[in-house]
Amino acid sequence: MDSTVRGTIEMTAAMTILGTIGWFVVMSGQPIMDVVFWRCAFGAITLLIICAALGLLRGRLSLRIVAIAALGGAAIVVNWLLLFSSFSRASISIATAVYNTQPFMLVGFGALFFSERLTMTKLAWLGIAFTGMLLIVQGSPDAGSDAGPNTGNVGTDYFTGIAMALGAAFFWAVAAIVTKKLKGTPPHLIALIQVCVGVVMLAPFANFSQLPADAWSWSMLATLGVVHTGLMYILMYGAIQKLPTHLQGSLSFIYPVVAILVDVVAFGHRLHPAQIVGAAAILIAAAGMNLGWTLWKSKTPAGSTQAIK
Repeated sequence: MDSTVRGTIEMTAAMTILGTIGWFVVMSGQPIMDVVFWRCAFGAITLLIICAALGLLRGRLSLRIVAIAALGGAAIVVNWLLLFSSFSRASISIATAVYNTQPFMLVGFGALFFSERLTMTKLAWLGIAFTGMLLIVQGSPDAGSDAGPNTGNVGTDYFTGIAMALGAAFFWAVAAIVTKKLKGTPPHLIALIQVCVGVVMLAPFANFSQLPADAWSWSMLATLGVVHTGLMYILMYGAIQKLPTHLQGSLSFIYPVVAILVDVVAFGHRLHPAQIVGAAAILIAAAGMNLGWTLWKSKTPAGSTQAIK
C-alpha cells in the first residue's frame, strides 16, 4: 500500500476516534486533572505491552529520541488539560470547533520551519475549511442566551473556554512539529514516552485519596487510556510521519464533524443550519485537499501541453 494512502487511512481512523473523546471525558464524572492522569497511566500500560510485544524496547532509544519525545509529551499533556477544561466552559461542540484551528497553525509551522510550499490551492481549501469552522462556532448560542439550538451547557466562562481551546490547538501543533523530528522512530515508542511524561508531570496533582468508586467511571478512564490514547496516538503519529503537513491539516477536520455528530446521537443536541453548512464546508475542503481538486483552471503556457499545477 502506498505510504500516503496508508497515512490517510490512519489519520482518518485517529480523528474519528478523537471525535468521541468529549463524551468519555464528561461521562467519567472526574476532575480534569485526574482524567488526564489516568488517561496517561492506562495509555502507558497499553503502549508498554504493545512495544514489548513488538520488540521495540531493545536498543532503539537514544538520549536524543527520549528528549525530543518528552518535549512533545509535555506539549500533549498541556494540550489535554486545556482542551478538557474548555468543554465545561464553552461546550464540547464549540471547544472542539475552535480547537481545530490547529491545522492552520500546522501549515504555518510547516512553512516557517520546513520551508513547505504554500500554494494558492492549499490556502483556498484551508480558507473554506476555516469558514466552515466559523459557521460551526457562530451557529451555537452565546452564554446565557435562549436563542438558537441547544448545543450543550455553555459555561459562564465562555471566552475563557475559547482561549483554552485555542491554547490547546497551539500545543497540539507544537507536539506534531516535534514529532516530525522523530521520523523513522516507531510511533508506539513516541507515544509511550509521551504518556510516561504525562504520568510524571501529573502524579503530584492527582487525587489518589478519592478514587472513582464505580466501575462505570473506571471503564470511561480505561477507554480514554487504551483506545483514545494507545490506539489513537499510534495511528496519528504513524500518519504524521507519512503525510505532508497540509494533508495532516485537512484530515484533522474530520475530528470536529465527528464530535458534533456524537453530540447529536449521544446527547440529542440539535444542530443549527449554520453548523450543518459549516460541517459540509469542512468535509468538502478536506476532500478537495486529499484528492487534489482545483478551484480554478490552470493556464497552459504557449507551446506547452502540460498545465502548471
